[in-house]
Amino acid sequence: MNATVFLVDTLFSLYLMVVILRLWLQAVRADFYNPLSQFVVKATHPIVGPLRRVIPSIGRFDTATFVLAVAVAALKLVSLIAISGGSFNPLSISILAVITVVKELLSLMFWVLLLRAILSWVSQGQSPVDYVLYQLTEPFLAPIRRVIPPLGGLDLSVLIAIIALQFLQLLLQDTFRLY
Repeated sequence: MNATVFLVDTLFSLYLMVVILRLWLQAVRADFYNPLSQFVVKATHPIVGPLRRVIPSIGRFDTATFVLAVAVAALKLVSLIAISGGSFNPLSISILAVITVVKELLSLMFWVLLLRAILSWVSQGQSPVDYVLYQLTEPFLAPIRRVIPPLGGLDLSVLIAIIALQFLQLLLQDTFRLY
């Protein structure tokens, strides 16, 4: 039973992160022709494409992709409840699905920041992945750098952003008593 729960949770979480990454890439207007961006688009387009015909975007916000993210989170929750043999309330599943999307977004932001920090030590910005990670993280690292500039060549903005993300995750967990 634990192996099945692990597998279902992991598969849904990975696809949810890809869907959230698509939203994030669109929000920051990242390079569409980058290999990472192309992977994300190709992995999500079979579902997002038809949804876009039914659900229009609101300004720059891709509503169809957001609906897909909430639907994937809801399917994840329903699957896990069904495996454990519990009962569920559609309203609570809907609310928990939105909270799960936020939780996964914060987790994805953490991993992207960590990956960017590690790659900054190794690759020197030559990889196409570096450029996309830069585009994803710079909108919230730049304001931190304006308040706390690099100290002696050491940029603390990533560390501060990671601490803030961890605080938000714990706050979300404490507020909603999540798993």
